[in-house]
Amino acid sequence: VQLQASGGGLVQAGGSLQLSCAASRNIFSINYMGWYRQAPGRQRELVAAIVSGGATNYADFVKDRFTISINNAKETGYLHMNNLQPEDTAVYYCNMGARRSQMGRIADYWGQGTLVTVSS
Repeated sequence: VQLQASGGGLVQAGGSLQLSCAASRNIFSINYMGWYRQAPGRQRELVAAIVSGGATNYADFVKDRFTISINNAKETGYLHMNNLQPEDTAVYYCNMGARRSQMGRIADYWGQGTLVTVSS
């Protein structure tokens, strides 16, 4: 299974983007998903995470601006980003834990990253 992250691009400050992370092959269920970002010269950091029960966790710097969600039917996770600021500029990576079958183990997958650039 490969993850395809998309939706990045150039946006002005105050704008919005929605990132998507789609699995390349059929999966039985998405058990957890996380979005991380890495800005130039900085370490990768967690932006938001969600588990299959719906519980979410957000970094303080994106609370009330970003929303993470999962659509199991589409085998896709999303990160909706509002009120983007220049400091949100980074490569965004998705991480997914998923089962290929009902009794299968949960495997961990990473997407290739999508660049978000916010201009002031």
